[in-house]
Amino acid sequence: MTSLPNSVSIREVGPRDGLQNEDPIPTDAKVRLLDALSRTGVKRIEAVSFVHPKAIPQMADADEVWQRADRVDGVRYSALVPNTRGAQRALAAGFTEIEVVVSASDTHNRRNVNRSTEESLDDIAELIDLLHGAGARAEVIVATSFGCPYEGDIDPQRVAGIVDRVVRDGADRVAFGDTTGMGTPRRVRELLTAVRDRNAHIPVLLHFHNTRGTALANLLTALELGVTEFDASVGGLGGCPYAPGASGNLATEEAVHMLHDMGIDTGIDLDALIGVAELAEELVGRQLPSGVLRAGPRTRLAG
Repeated sequence: MTSLPNSVSIREVGPRDGLQNEDPIPTDAKVRLLDALSRTGVKRIEAVSFVHPKAIPQMADADEVWQRADRVDGVRYSALVPNTRGAQRALAAGFTEIEVVVSASDTHNRRNVNRSTEESLDDIAELIDLLHGAGARAEVIVATSFGCPYEGDIDPQRVAGIVDRVVRDGADRVAFGDTTGMGTPRRVRELLTAVRDRNAHIPVLLHFHNTRGTALANLLTALELGVTEFDASVGGLGGCPYAPGASGNLATEEAVHMLHDMGIDTGIDLDALIGVAELAEELVGRQLPSGVLRAGPRTRLAG
């Protein structure tokens, strides 16, 4: 039987990735959500992104949200940036963990940031130097790692080549985004094998969407392959504005429920997390896709 880890680290991405794909909500509501998540026991939160407000109006108040947030000791907060200007804003706001995204698919990358994958990698090399010079850590997220809505299948060797480049340029860690939910256990195995054959030492995080209902299966496969870091979004908030048809992220409470039932510790209070998922529904004004929310209080026995 495959040995599973005793514990898993979940990065909560609802305040950024989740809200970025919703209609804009007031700053007060964003701060409420971020503060509530900080009190669930989650140890990592992607708090905001520093992007141009014309590109992503949902994040136009990122500076104010972060300034007003009640930061909890022991929680590591990170920010996403698209370019040098965003990185400078994140550093000025005090972030020391910063993420930047590149798409494995050229077409998706052009739709997202209006440049080729190779051009983005050149920019990221300069960003990594900037972040390291300021004492911050740089994580490179490779979007469309398991498939692209425009190009279809993505060769795992192409993703591995991108990892070669960013590792050479000094990235501290990498993450792989299942941007459209095209990931399956087979694709997860093939991708991780390709990457580890060439860069076994680099810390890896996986980010699954649940468009085709495979997010938990993919998480389990990654666990069996030794991955212990994952993104998830409270209530299943989020998606991708540049990936037609993409549905929400893996719901944090669904991941925590399964992991706890398997005896794998997350450090997260499931009862508290379900309460925050209910708050998230209230704040965005619609029913969220989380199965745990729909199943009722019996699920809390596993928390």
